[in-house]
Amino acid sequence: MPISVGDKLPDVTMIKATAEGPQPVQSGEFFAGKKVALFSVPGAFTPTCSAKHLPGFVEKAGELKAKGVDEIVGTAVNDAFVMGAWNASAGSDDITMLADGNAEFVEAVGLTMDGSGFGMGTRGQRFSMIVSDGVVEQLNVEAPGDFKVSSAEYMLDQM
Repeated sequence: MPISVGDKLPDVTMIKATAEGPQPVQSGEFFAGKKVALFSVPGAFTPTCSAKHLPGFVEKAGELKAKGVDEIVGTAVNDAFVMGAWNASAGSDDITMLADGNAEFVEAVGLTMDGSGFGMGTRGQRFSMIVSDGVVEQLNVEAPGDFKVSSAEYMLDQM
Protein backbone atom coordinates (compact mmCIF):
# COMPACT_ATOMS: atom_id res chain seq x y z
CA MET A 1 0.00 0.00 0.00
CA PRO A 2 1.40 3.44 -0.91
CA ILE A 3 2.47 5.87 1.76
CA SER A 4 -0.11 8.46 2.78
CA VAL A 5 -0.23 11.91 4.31
CA GLY A 6 0.50 11.54 8.02
CA ASP A 7 2.74 8.50 7.58
CA LYS A 8 6.38 8.46 8.69
CA LEU A 9 8.90 7.82 5.92
CA PRO A 10 10.59 4.43 6.07
CA ASP A 11 14.22 4.25 7.13
CA VAL A 12 16.28 2.98 4.19
CA THR A 13 19.76 3.67 2.87
CA MET A 14 19.99 6.18 0.04
CA ILE A 15 23.12 7.56 -1.56
CA LYS A 16 23.76 11.29 -1.52
CA ALA A 17 25.58 12.67 -4.56
CA THR A 18 28.31 15.00 -3.30
CA ALA A 19 31.38 16.70 -4.76
CA GLU A 20 33.48 14.26 -2.71
CA GLY A 21 31.65 11.27 -4.16
CA PRO A 22 28.71 9.10 -3.11
CA GLN A 23 27.84 9.20 0.60
CA PRO A 24 25.36 6.74 2.16
CA VAL A 25 22.63 8.32 4.26
CA GLN A 26 19.79 6.84 6.26
CA SER A 27 16.51 8.40 5.22
CA GLY A 28 15.29 8.36 8.82
CA GLU A 29 18.20 10.56 9.90
CA PHE A 30 18.26 12.67 6.76
CA PHE A 31 14.60 13.77 6.97
CA ALA A 32 14.57 14.20 10.78
CA GLY A 33 14.22 17.71 12.20
CA LYS A 34 13.65 19.60 8.97
CA LYS A 35 11.09 20.40 6.32
CA VAL A 36 11.96 18.84 2.95
CA ALA A 37 10.42 19.27 -0.49
CA LEU A 38 11.08 15.96 -2.21
CA PHE A 39 10.44 15.11 -5.84
CA SER A 40 10.87 11.74 -7.48
CA VAL A 41 11.29 11.11 -11.19
CA PRO A 42 11.37 7.89 -13.23
CA GLY A 43 14.92 8.67 -14.35
CA ALA A 44 17.56 11.37 -14.50
CA PHE A 45 18.12 12.77 -18.00
CA THR A 46 14.74 11.48 -19.24
CA PRO A 47 12.76 14.00 -21.33
CA THR A 48 10.06 15.30 -18.95
CA CYS A 49 12.31 14.98 -15.92
CA SER A 50 15.07 17.09 -17.50
CA ALA A 51 12.92 19.56 -19.44
CA LYS A 52 10.29 20.29 -16.77
CA HIS A 53 10.57 18.57 -13.40
CA LEU A 54 14.10 19.43 -12.23
CA PRO A 55 14.11 22.92 -13.83
CA GLY A 56 10.87 23.78 -12.02
CA PHE A 57 12.40 23.00 -8.64
CA VAL A 58 15.57 24.91 -9.53
CA GLU A 59 13.50 27.94 -10.59
CA LYS A 60 11.19 27.82 -7.54
CA ALA A 61 13.85 26.96 -4.92
CA GLY A 62 13.84 30.45 -3.41
CA GLU A 63 10.05 30.51 -3.15
CA LEU A 64 9.97 27.06 -1.54
CA LYS A 65 12.60 28.10 0.99
CA ALA A 66 10.67 31.32 1.69
CA LYS A 67 7.69 29.10 2.61
CA GLY A 68 9.74 27.25 5.23
CA VAL A 69 11.38 24.45 3.23
CA ASP A 70 14.85 23.70 4.61
CA GLU A 71 16.01 21.42 1.81
CA ILE A 72 14.91 20.41 -1.69
CA VAL A 73 15.64 16.80 -2.63
CA GLY A 74 15.46 15.05 -5.98
CA THR A 75 15.48 11.27 -6.19
CA ALA A 76 15.32 8.59 -8.84
CA VAL A 77 16.19 4.95 -9.29
CA ASN A 78 19.62 5.84 -10.66
CA ASP A 79 23.08 5.64 -9.15
CA ALA A 80 24.68 8.58 -7.32
CA PHE A 81 27.06 9.32 -10.20
CA VAL A 82 24.15 9.78 -12.62
CA MET A 83 22.22 11.86 -10.09
CA GLY A 84 25.28 14.04 -9.45
CA ALA A 85 25.89 14.52 -13.18
CA TRP A 86 22.23 15.40 -13.73
CA ASN A 87 22.34 18.02 -10.98
CA ALA A 88 25.63 19.41 -12.35
CA SER A 89 24.19 19.73 -15.85
CA ALA A 90 20.65 20.95 -15.12
CA GLY A 91 20.26 21.46 -11.39
CA SER A 92 21.74 23.78 -8.79
CA ASP A 93 23.32 23.91 -5.35
CA ASP A 94 19.76 24.35 -4.03
CA ILE A 95 18.96 20.72 -4.92
CA THR A 96 20.26 17.71 -3.01
CA MET A 97 20.27 14.51 -5.03
CA LEU A 98 19.58 11.24 -3.21
CA ALA A 99 20.08 8.20 -5.41
CA ASP A 100 17.77 5.23 -4.91
CA GLY A 101 19.78 2.89 -7.11
CA ASN A 102 18.22 -0.31 -5.77
CA ALA A 103 14.68 1.13 -5.62
CA GLU A 104 14.59 0.53 -1.85
CA PHE A 105 13.03 3.91 -1.06
CA VAL A 106 10.29 3.79 -3.72
CA GLU A 107 9.51 0.18 -2.82
CA ALA A 108 9.27 1.09 0.87
CA VAL A 109 6.88 3.97 0.14
CA GLY A 110 4.88 1.81 -2.31
CA LEU A 111 5.41 4.08 -5.33
CA THR A 112 7.19 1.90 -7.88
CA MET A 113 6.40 1.56 -11.55
CA ASP A 114 7.36 -1.03 -14.12
CA GLY A 115 9.52 0.59 -16.78
CA SER A 116 10.63 -2.69 -18.36
CA GLY A 117 8.78 -1.87 -21.57
CA PHE A 118 11.33 0.92 -22.00
CA GLY A 119 14.31 -1.13 -20.78
CA MET A 120 14.29 0.66 -17.43
CA GLY A 121 13.13 -2.10 -15.04
CA THR A 122 11.66 -1.08 -11.68
CA ARG A 123 11.54 2.69 -11.26
CA GLY A 124 9.87 5.20 -9.02
CA GLN A 125 6.66 6.86 -10.07
CA ARG A 126 6.68 10.60 -10.64
CA PHE A 127 5.65 12.23 -7.36
CA SER A 128 6.41 14.99 -4.91
CA MET A 129 5.94 15.38 -1.19
CA ILE A 130 6.53 17.76 1.66
CA VAL A 131 8.10 15.92 4.57
CA SER A 132 8.27 17.54 8.01
CA ASP A 133 10.49 15.83 10.57
CA GLY A 134 10.16 12.56 8.65
CA VAL A 135 6.36 12.69 8.32
CA VAL A 136 4.55 13.17 5.00
CA GLU A 137 2.58 16.45 5.03
CA GLN A 138 1.75 16.61 1.32
CA LEU A 139 1.78 13.85 -1.27
CA ASN A 140 1.25 14.38 -4.99
CA VAL A 141 1.42 11.27 -7.18
CA GLU A 142 1.13 11.59 -10.95
CA ALA A 143 -1.05 9.42 -13.14
CA PRO A 144 1.08 7.43 -15.61
CA GLY A 145 2.50 9.73 -18.29
CA ASP A 146 1.31 12.93 -16.57
CA PHE A 147 3.22 15.90 -15.22
CA LYS A 148 0.74 18.08 -13.32
CA VAL A 149 0.60 17.54 -9.57
CA SER A 150 4.25 16.80 -8.77
CA SER A 151 5.65 20.11 -10.02
CA ALA A 152 7.23 22.78 -7.84
CA GLU A 153 4.48 25.18 -8.91
CA TYR A 154 1.72 22.83 -7.75
CA MET A 155 3.55 22.25 -4.46
CA LEU A 156 3.85 26.00 -3.88
CA ASP A 157 0.12 26.45 -4.53
CA GLN A 158 -0.60 23.91 -1.76
CA MET A 159 1.60 25.65 0.81
